Amino acid sequence: MAHLSRWICASLVLLVAAASGAIGVGVGLSWSTVSPSLTAPVAHETVPGAFALATQRSVVSTTGSGTAGDPISVGSYPAGIAYDSGKKEVFVANEDSSNVSVISAATDKVVASVVVGTEPVGVAYDPGKKEVFVANSGSENVSVISDATNKVVATLNVGTAPQGVAYDSGKKEVFVTNTGSDNVSVISDGTNKVVATVAVGTYPFGVVYDSGKKEVFVANSGSKNVSVISDATNKVVATVNVGTNPGLSAPEEAYDPAKNQVFVANYGTDNVSVISDATNKVVATVKVGDYPEGVTYDSGKKEVFVANAGSASVSVISAAKDKVVATVTVGMEPTGVAYDPAKSEVFVTNYGSFTVSVISDKTNKVVATPAAGTSPGGFVAVVRKADAGLEFAPV
Repeated sequence: MAHLSRWICASLVLLVAAASGAIGVGVGLSWSTVSPSLTAPVAHETVPGAFALATQRSVVSTTGSGTAGDPISVGSYPAGIAYDSGKKEVFVANEDSSNVSVISAATDKVVASVVVGTEPVGVAYDPGKKEVFVANSGSENVSVISDATNKVVATLNVGTAPQGVAYDSGKKEVFVTNTGSDNVSVISDGTNKVVATVAVGTYPFGVVYDSGKKEVFVANSGSKNVSVISDATNKVVATVNVGTNPGLSAPEEAYDPAKNQVFVANYGTDNVSVISDATNKVVATVKVGDYPEGVTYDSGKKEVFVANAGSASVSVISAAKDKVVATVTVGMEPTGVAYDPAKSEVFVTNYGSFTVSVISDKTNKVVATPAAGTSPGGFVAVVRKADAGLEFAPV
């Protein structure tokens, strides 16, 4: 998986490997001998919530199939992504280089790099304050970036291993999922202080704001469900069962205001659950590519774009039909997606190739071609999806 935190890997890798027979109990393995931040849930129904290491070798290697445009190279292991409608820029969290790349949507070029906390993952834009909130999983805090100066103006402590971030325009609050502490931190953007902590399911990752119902949907990877939080009370008002390992990326869910539905990517079952916010029930399940992660809603085309980390592609779902209408090849291990309404384009972070692909929603073709990257040296563990086994392979 693209960006499950190192804290999960450090505590579970030996247990999972020993259980699979890949290594003996007495074999030593330090974190420095494996590729950083490359962890994945074991895709096996009988072992829900178990985790193992994975790398680019577990996905399809590709350099993309775009026709024109230069590569948009960013930092190491880009994960979360958000579009800034005020500046018409795209902010990309680079997990391994602990910074954020700022891309001009007009030129498709990186115009700034902002140093943040350790292992940044989730990103969200606050149009009211013209600020970008970045969840730093490793340092367990949130960096607040001013888009006017591209500088960090505040750093807030939250829960353990924060991942997903969503902005609530109704309350002017930011919701941050804390994967390690099974809760959500609620931040006031007026004071940049945590004003509430909401207990949710196990391993919460994805989070999205539903402006129609004024609710926040949180994907709990470990408990295979979605917690629905009322932003009026900051209490969970419903729990919706979905697929295996929902919301293992940022952004991991998307809200469709036209149909009042929420789309949740289920990494472990290779599909997307469609939830009606009127009933808080799953009304459709859409098969997509391998290991779907990031999701975004395209209001112009009324389509949903899903990044499939395992098949190096993006599935395009018609929100009207709840069916895949196109599949676009991108870079290695695509993770995060963000929609740019000004240019009718979708930006995709390619975690495995350290790049960003830009897709035109008019043609469903890549207009900025990603370049293949390389993995750090050492030995890594590889997840075989077919039998959820674990094997070691040199890089």
